[in-house]
Amino acid sequence: MAAATATPENGGGGVATASQAYLESQAVKDTSSLMSELCRHFYTLGWMYGTDGSIAMRVHDDSVPRPRQLILMSPSGVQKERMEPEDMYVLSADGSTLSSPSPKPYPNKAPKCTGSADVFLKVFELRNPGAVIHSHGMESCLVTLINPLAKEFRITHMEMIKGIQGHGYYDELVIPIIEKTAREYELTESLAKAIEAYPRSTAVLLRNHGIYSWGDSWISAKTQAECYSYLFDAAIKLNQMGLDWSSPNHGPLQYGKGTLADGGTAGIIGSSLQIKPLPSCILLDIEGTTTPITFVTDVLFPYARDNVARHLSAAFDTLETQDDIKLIRIQVEDDLAKDVPGALPIPPDEVGKEKVIAALVANIEAMIKADRKITALKQLQGHIWRTGFQNQELKGEVFEDVPVALEKWNALGIKVYIYSSGSRLAQRLLFGNANHGDLRKYLYGFFDTTVGNKKETNSYVEIAESLGVDKPSEILFLTDVHQEAVAAKNAGLQVIVSVRPGNGPLPENHGFKTIHSFMEI
Repeated sequence: MAAATATPENGGGGVATASQAYLESQAVKDTSSLMSELCRHFYTLGWMYGTDGSIAMRVHDDSVPRPRQLILMSPSGVQKERMEPEDMYVLSADGSTLSSPSPKPYPNKAPKCTGSADVFLKVFELRNPGAVIHSHGMESCLVTLINPLAKEFRITHMEMIKGIQGHGYYDELVIPIIEKTAREYELTESLAKAIEAYPRSTAVLLRNHGIYSWGDSWISAKTQAECYSYLFDAAIKLNQMGLDWSSPNHGPLQYGKGTLADGGTAGIIGSSLQIKPLPSCILLDIEGTTTPITFVTDVLFPYARDNVARHLSAAFDTLETQDDIKLIRIQVEDDLAKDVPGALPIPPDEVGKEKVIAALVANIEAMIKADRKITALKQLQGHIWRTGFQNQELKGEVFEDVPVALEKWNALGIKVYIYSSGSRLAQRLLFGNANHGDLRKYLYGFFDTTVGNKKETNSYVEIAESLGVDKPSEILFLTDVHQEAVAAKNAGLQVIVSVRPGNGPLPENHGFKTIHSFMEI
């Protein structure tokens, strides 16, 4: 082990107790041996696989006040089941490295202190513990995903709660959950806020990552880490049984509790509507389901209406726009034959571009006002919106629960598709330029009215055949429109109706399950 002399240049000036005798003391050696033993043990528990996970521990010395005691930290990139005492880093109380491991021959990596060093130091600063453990146990990861919006984990009336400092069997244990970041040192600020907001907690969960827990001594830290692991595993299994681990009697789950409806701050309760077995595919409507109706009616439609003349004038001679005009002409001829209100004759090109565009604009404005779900209109709108997104004049909008649900379904292996009256281009633009980032990475495909009208059963039959499922019931369709729900149900799909702010009323006794958030599924 390479030792560094405690000097003002390397930080030793602030740690007068970091004498050479202290660095070479039996206490440091014993702590190093203990940490390597614990790392090997935690590996067997599944907490430190793949070189992940780490420990930080103060070197106890009765002659040195705890805030000034040396800190030992495990290294990064070392197989925890092969950890040796000489692999540990020795740091001063202020975080300066006083001693580091000597390099080992190939294929071992060059020595590097744990990536959790900054987080460990922050915990020592705020809580002054004797030891901190960072575990990547599967149960600590999965328990944060039962409700991906929950900000805390709650449990009560469970035997191992009494193993947590300051808690008994009848107490409610509350642990904050923070979001993981790409690099662990970036967690320091959010973890500090969680520690300050939850003074009774001796742990912080990292969503889809792991847990930091601590105790007054290594024994306390180890005991609590084991109890946390037990409690998380119990919560996961109770959830699978449909039982509520956050209530005293652990009775059936009260569906809806702990979901988006209350901000996700209650106990992380299981889903409100459990689809069993899981669908192979989820088919999503957009307007009123993933996206507020007002975004379509108050943003997209007015933009297309206000910019149709400009778009046609600028791109009139392009092949794409000529194809759009051709479809509009065909639609208008059909509308005139059927006496559709608002339909006006479109003159031939020979009369001049300006007159043709004026007639096109009049017809398109009438179609938009009537909210017609026709391919000719939707294709042209998609091209107009593309310009708006490219010029950053438009930004897609989805409900806050949508990206979380998409990520969750993707992790479960469920393929998600979109079916909207808007063109496939418009769909890709909306999700590719959403207020929560590019969501297309979670979507497997897009369907529009070229596959059929959304209120016709055959459209859903065509989609089911396109997706290649063995049975239509393997597809779950979410929509806010009752007629679409009926058509999809008649095709054999599972159906849930989305109830969002601004959506139209549903018929009484409609017979469909309803949700207010995707997190209820």
